[in-house]
Amino acid sequence: MNILVMAGTSDARKIIKELSSRKNVNIMATATTNHGTELARSSGADGVLEGRFNSEELAEIMNDNQVELLIDATHPFASAATRNAILASETLRVTYARFERPSTEIPDNGLIYPVKSFKDAAVTVKGILNQNQNDDFSEEENHSRNKVLHLAGVNTLHYLTSTISPDKIVARVLPMVYSIKKCLELGIPHYNIVAMEGTFSPEFNGVLMKEFQIKVVLTKESGQSGGTMSKIQASLDLNIPVIVVMRPEIAELQGKLVFDDVKVLCDKVLE
Repeated sequence: MNILVMAGTSDARKIIKELSSRKNVNIMATATTNHGTELARSSGADGVLEGRFNSEELAEIMNDNQVELLIDATHPFASAATRNAILASETLRVTYARFERPSTEIPDNGLIYPVKSFKDAAVTVKGILNQNQNDDFSEEENHSRNKVLHLAGVNTLHYLTSTISPDKIVARVLPMVYSIKKCLELGIPHYNIVAMEGTFSPEFNGVLMKEFQIKVVLTKESGQSGGTMSKIQASLDLNIPVIVVMRPEIAELQGKLVFDDVKVLCDKVLE
């Protein structure tokens, strides 16, 4: 069976590894970055295409490679990619399956601000920082003490830099040239860029928040594999407000095959 896996996440790597262990399976993958391409290939993909593909381009890829099944394992916030995948699969009448990582149950706590968009998140951050202004400090002291820790991916950083001064933003991003370059282009000072990959413990996240004197945290609901609860717990432990952007709802997924377990997905689609 020829399968196309839309990759770029830890979930996709697990799916590719599982599929590559099965017989008579040829795996083509797509990824949006060179790093994602390398990870997909090392996970067992027979071929990887790098780029951001619209529905027509995806349909062409599937047609050229005689794809019989499309597995969408993109990030929960990559709604445009999911819509493109659904449209392409419907156009060619190719079976579509979505892997949706389990969501995080957000605790009921006054320090947690769930919002529906990154634009709303930026406005909320600005409001909290304004409340933290202390008349006993100089403008420069308030500026240095009033910092936000951005833990929501470099491609959402512009919502924040267009709302508050980039000097107030500490951005944790992937250790890639693209990410660091993007931060600098948006005006983030080099000393406020933390380039790291992985999910981290609440204790580690807490040390980072203390070190940079963070007053508010911005993250997104990316599930357990995205380390969402660890970031929230670190914020609560330090009595720091945390804004959580909730996952977008994708109406096009209604009636589609959706799985939250890698093995179950692979067993089902290969029946």
